[in-house]
Amino acid sequence: MTPNIKNYGNGTLPDQIRSSVCRGINGLDIHYLEAGFENKHNPLLLLLHGFPELSYSWRKIILPLSESGYHVVAPDQRGFGATTGWDNSYVSDLSSYYQINLVRDLLGLISALGYEKVKSVIGHDSGAGVAGWSALIRPDIYESVVMMSAPFTGAPYIPFNTLKTPTVAKDSVDEIAEELANLKRPRKHYQHYYRTPEANSDIMDSKNGLPDFIRAYYHHKSADWKENKPFQLCSWTAEELAKMPTYYIMDLKDTMPEAVGKHMPTVQEINSCEWLTEKELKVYVSEYGRSGFQGGLNWYRSGGSVGNRQNLELFSGMKIKKPAMFVAGKQDWGIFQRPGAVTKMKNEACSNMGAIQLVDNAGHWVQQEQPESVLTLILDFLDELD
Repeated sequence: MTPNIKNYGNGTLPDQIRSSVCRGINGLDIHYLEAGFENKHNPLLLLLHGFPELSYSWRKIILPLSESGYHVVAPDQRGFGATTGWDNSYVSDLSSYYQINLVRDLLGLISALGYEKVKSVIGHDSGAGVAGWSALIRPDIYESVVMMSAPFTGAPYIPFNTLKTPTVAKDSVDEIAEELANLKRPRKHYQHYYRTPEANSDIMDSKNGLPDFIRAYYHHKSADWKENKPFQLCSWTAEELAKMPTYYIMDLKDTMPEAVGKHMPTVQEINSCEWLTEKELKVYVSEYGRSGFQGGLNWYRSGGSVGNRQNLELFSGMKIKKPAMFVAGKQDWGIFQRPGAVTKMKNEACSNMGAIQLVDNAGHWVQQEQPESVLTLILDFLDELD
């Protein structure tokens, strides 16, 4: 089904936010939301969503950012939303989803918009990874970077001094699978599950339907689920990882809809949820009901692939030298799902990072749950650049 960008947002977006398509960009027709486009001298801010999200996930801060003098652009990334031209199958060739190609998608969009510089690239969840790689690979274009909810740990190491004792790099998610399955309460890593051929159909054909899945998934990972009380894990071991909620370390036999469905919010909780109203939820249901989830799931598959790692090894030892900021919800387990990731981001991946900003009363969807706090942090960060 062809996306209808004229109705994008289901009437929930302010008139000042425009829905547009930029055609012929690295094989894609990229859909994006924008505001502040009237003044061609406004510096560009690029907002990158994660999974299972959309450009729409930035709806609460696009306009306020533009009112501070910026041209704000939030694209549906490859594999998502109203952007078209991507392979929507469980493909064996994942090269189009390699991080380097995701960075290339954005370079094409920036150029097509008539910009040579980006004031800041701001990414959330898996979009934080693309933002980090963009700032590392093309510091001539990106003047700063904001990464949200998912720490950026930099390029993989090229194994050193292995002439006599060669080593083979393995994906940590796949390596931990057997150990998790052998726990007294058998478990599996959510990324391992998301790489399976069944994951997309499990979600699309879930027993209680797509609206309930998206509602439960968003609720379970938010501060509204009061059991989200994250803490640092000691190590990448099954026993430690199993301390996380089941949206990250699932019960072995569960699908993701079954895992989050056990924590479906009550009618009262749904009615009192101001950051994701029923009308806003319908936008996600409409877009994912049309496109499915396989495009986004291919990001997880690509992330663990040998080809993607080999491409990124080219940048081994390099750091983000541009000003950087990390923002996350204080109730977000995503900060700690990779033990030591925050420390590695601060000490190894970035050489110009300020304080880690944790927003209270926000889980994983920080820019939706607490948009005013996030807006203040971003604007303060941008002001310090000038």
